[in-house]
Amino acid sequence: MGRTLQNTMVNLALENACDEATYQLGLDMEELQDIEEDAGLGNGGLGRLAACFLDSMATLGLAAYGYGIRYEFGIFNQKIVSGWQVEEADDWLRYGNPWEKARPEYMRPVHFYGRVEHTDEGVKWVDTQVVLALPYDTPVPGYRNNIVNTMRLWSAKAPCDFNLKDFNVGGYIQAVLDRNLAENISRVLYPNDNFFEGKELRLKQEYFVVAATLQDIIRRFKASKFGSTEFVRLDLSSLPDKVAIQLNDTHPAMAIPELMRLLVDQEKLTWEKSWDIVVRTCAYTNHTVLPEALERWPVDLFQNLLPRHLEIIYEINRRHLERIGKMFPGDLDRLRRMSLIEEGDVKKINMAHLCIVGSHAVNGVAQIHSEIIKDTVFKDFYEVDPEKFQNKTNGITPRRWLVMCNPGLADAIAERIGEDYIRDLSQLKQLLKFVNDDSLISDVTTVKQENKLKFAAYLEKQYKVKINPDSMFDVHVKRIHEYKRQLLNCLHIITFYNRIRKEPQKKWTPRTIMIGGKAAPGYHTAKMIIKLITSIGDIVNNDPIVGDRLKVIFLENYRVTLAEKVVPAADLSEQISTAGTEASGTGNMKFMLNGALTIGTMDGANVEMAEEAGEENLFIFGMRVKDVEEMDKKGYDAMSYYNRIPELKQAMDQISGGFFSPNQPDLFKDLVNMLMHHDRFKVFADYEDYIKCQDKVSALYKEWAKKVIHNIAGSGKFSSDRTIAQYAREDLGDGAQPGEDRSSRRPALNRAPALVRDRRNTTESS
Repeated sequence: MGRTLQNTMVNLALENACDEATYQLGLDMEELQDIEEDAGLGNGGLGRLAACFLDSMATLGLAAYGYGIRYEFGIFNQKIVSGWQVEEADDWLRYGNPWEKARPEYMRPVHFYGRVEHTDEGVKWVDTQVVLALPYDTPVPGYRNNIVNTMRLWSAKAPCDFNLKDFNVGGYIQAVLDRNLAENISRVLYPNDNFFEGKELRLKQEYFVVAATLQDIIRRFKASKFGSTEFVRLDLSSLPDKVAIQLNDTHPAMAIPELMRLLVDQEKLTWEKSWDIVVRTCAYTNHTVLPEALERWPVDLFQNLLPRHLEIIYEINRRHLERIGKMFPGDLDRLRRMSLIEEGDVKKINMAHLCIVGSHAVNGVAQIHSEIIKDTVFKDFYEVDPEKFQNKTNGITPRRWLVMCNPGLADAIAERIGEDYIRDLSQLKQLLKFVNDDSLISDVTTVKQENKLKFAAYLEKQYKVKINPDSMFDVHVKRIHEYKRQLLNCLHIITFYNRIRKEPQKKWTPRTIMIGGKAAPGYHTAKMIIKLITSIGDIVNNDPIVGDRLKVIFLENYRVTLAEKVVPAADLSEQISTAGTEASGTGNMKFMLNGALTIGTMDGANVEMAEEAGEENLFIFGMRVKDVEEMDKKGYDAMSYYNRIPELKQAMDQISGGFFSPNQPDLFKDLVNMLMHHDRFKVFADYEDYIKCQDKVSALYKEWAKKVIHNIAGSGKFSSDRTIAQYAREDLGDGAQPGEDRSSRRPALNRAPALVRDRRNTTESS
């Protein structure tokens, strides 16, 4: 979520009033804003997307709740010590959080462990351990529309009698200390992005948020108010007409068996009726195709922690495979591929399969990604239920990512086309009329230069490096991961550095190259990549031959608040993942909206950005998805590139020979070995085209402005308002027939996405 103060002032149109008021008190508003801690309740794009969605849902007037965990410690703070990443706990609640309100009256029990009894009255889950879920509400104001939605985060609390029921004499102290075991559930965010780690505590977190949330949804659904008439809804069959549950990746996949458990075991509905309700209520968004990121939980873990849910999943799978068996008689291999249970040394539950089977809609987050899931990972499911599969290209909120972080540019745009574009970003298309308008070109250029000067001053203060504000700000910020190819960027830096040293008298376009992002603490290669970047910086930044023509800076502790500073200042945005690996990306959209040009592969939303702004206004390079597939078939031979391209060979030899680590010549041997012999992401294959494309970037830097305006004008599609309106409108649970055009069936506000209820039935105030 980042910080809340300035965003709230922008959305409530109170910035000037608050500035004036604090000034009268002898306080400085910017200093006040700097005291607020970021709420870092997620890892990267996935969590930030949810934050943008909350802003959009409130702005569009959709009655939506965002549900999650109130982590005591969010994503770690990153310190760089001697060039290495060091993690520090993010104690963001240390001084309290003024934006949240605890709601103990809505506390709910969540059960773990125990055993299952099948009785004449139905199934009972007994002898469980109970943990209480205490909700904290944070207001989410819409943009100047008098609407406030709620983000409800759950915190784990031990019940009063936790472990005291059965302690032996003298065990009282230990029993009280053991309360921590229950409360650990909401203690800390697992810091993995695009990587699955099958730990019991993580499964507890996933079930905890789901169990608490579903109880809350059903409570709100049952206790509705219509005007002054209060009544209690007992019939849950209309749940899908009033509630939509959007699963943000597979992390809340347990919502499917849990809702089944509530309907079958507690509400005593038949299996068929319950399953119909579940499927019509739930929808699933897939955010990655990387195999190591897909959640597969060991069956034994379930057997111990959630025995009833395991039974339910087995029954869902039995019925699912029965259906597939009838459609494809004798095709045992298909049954194996489509099963929710993967056989092997360890039996595992495939959570993505569970989500697809238990949802009425499945979407990817960019056009190319939605096609890839239909063609590859979920091909079998697409063949069986093609009408389930949709695309919803991601978006970003223009409030935080333009109006708030780049007011100069927001004003320059408003002067030409009015302020309505802030609510309807597609209006940015009107800027195309001004592409040759000297005054707009001048304003856009001036605003960018001011943002760069401001950021350069910030960097000099932070890093004690003198920045040339006239240099091109070349920015690569995102989680550190092999597939995002920060290593390809490193190879360009070294190549550029070698060229300057070879021809120091030549007129080079100066660059300040900034790379930032966190590496998951257990991800060795990612941590080595950070060390390589900082080591290259140590050599390059202190080379008198190079001077201020090339500087390399690693941006420490990249987070929302730092993004709000760097995005408005960037000239060039690096989006260079191997084609077919980045589901969408949203950083790419932030840079585009703020007037940076993109150098990127045809991957994720880059493809649609090129469509919207014109491919000639981006710097597109490298293999396309089909080229990568062909290379996979014939095999990728890194050595052939190394032997054929002298500049690549020189760069690699410098890394492996200790040029960038003179005191430890073989420091980077693991990275070199990986790049040469087992690089899944084919860095060398795109090296040549990337370098050529970067040469083109340098050559064009002086005539940047018109391309920038084309990009800003083309960024309207990438508003999260558009994404959310699509989720609301195109939801398949509206009685439309597969293949029918649903856009005209019903207005977006009849049934909102995420966790929802009609606004008029509000039983509790935000």
